[in-house]
Amino acid sequence: MFFESRIFRGWYGGMMLLWAVLFALLGSIPFLLDHWHYPAIMMLGAFVAGLTPEGGGAVAFPVLSVFFEIEREMARDFSLMIQSVGMTSASIWILSRKGRDLTAYAPLFWFVPVSFLGFVLGMALLQGIPVFIIQALFLSLIMTFALAYVASRHRGDRLVLGARGAGDHALLVCVLIAGGMCASLFGTGADIVLYTMLVTRFRMDEKVATHMSIMVMAAISVLGSAYRFVWDGDITDYQIRTWLCAYPVVLLMAPLGSYILHKLNVEWMLRGIVALNLFQLTYFNWKDPSWEKLAWSGGFSIALFAVFWFSLAHIARQTERERFAPGAG
Repeated sequence: MFFESRIFRGWYGGMMLLWAVLFALLGSIPFLLDHWHYPAIMMLGAFVAGLTPEGGGAVAFPVLSVFFEIEREMARDFSLMIQSVGMTSASIWILSRKGRDLTAYAPLFWFVPVSFLGFVLGMALLQGIPVFIIQALFLSLIMTFALAYVASRHRGDRLVLGARGAGDHALLVCVLIAGGMCASLFGTGADIVLYTMLVTRFRMDEKVATHMSIMVMAAISVLGSAYRFVWDGDITDYQIRTWLCAYPVVLLMAPLGSYILHKLNVEWMLRGIVALNLFQLTYFNWKDPSWEKLAWSGGFSIALFAVFWFSLAHIARQTERERFAPGAG
């Protein structure tokens, strides 16, 4: 059952009580009604966050930044803030399930600080990139990843990380830093690059890899939101009030996505996400079209699809070779 864990029930009840107090102090019903699109967006965004290696920001960032033309920084901050609730809720549901082997998630103790280092570096070095290039990169990233993810036959079976030697650890450090830098631009992305590495190079079971990527993105969302609020001091009252509008939605929908992932074959949902991402990229190029936007999004899409496709196909080739190797079976 979805609410079988007492830990999760306690978390959910406590967080709903916290929301009620914060909403009474800082929010209002008229503001919620005027900003209904925030919880509406996150109905899908949070579900995607719990169901797939893409965070809720994969829906929130492009919808807010491209469709509603909200400033890129505000869309990124909203993605971080809302994921800090939704993906944390999904993480607690995952970790509190009966029979869960918590030792499989031990690498998170060093994954998270390395990813956050990447986030801090991205905040310091990457924020001057033109907005349309950042939008093109993000939309290409989520579209090509989802397409390659659905189309390839990547099916690992390892339940624990098998990193061996300095080379494996150096590769993971680079990927984690790159993921954190993505999060500094979009509010998400660390989960996608980490997932790809786990299922290809380390041949991890895709559900375990999805859970690990969710937890890393949840931690980066919490730390990134705190960084923006405390260190930068740029989180406004307006942003807090829009966050409160979507808070109760993601608190439920993200762990519900993880529950569905545990129970069902979700290929139909993943194909729907591919269609959504294709539409977003098409809309981006159709709205105020320019050769620059088309060139950047096209170039990113070709390069990233090649990376994801060959990476995800690598595990399928390895599996086939092992299946037909002498002594197999």
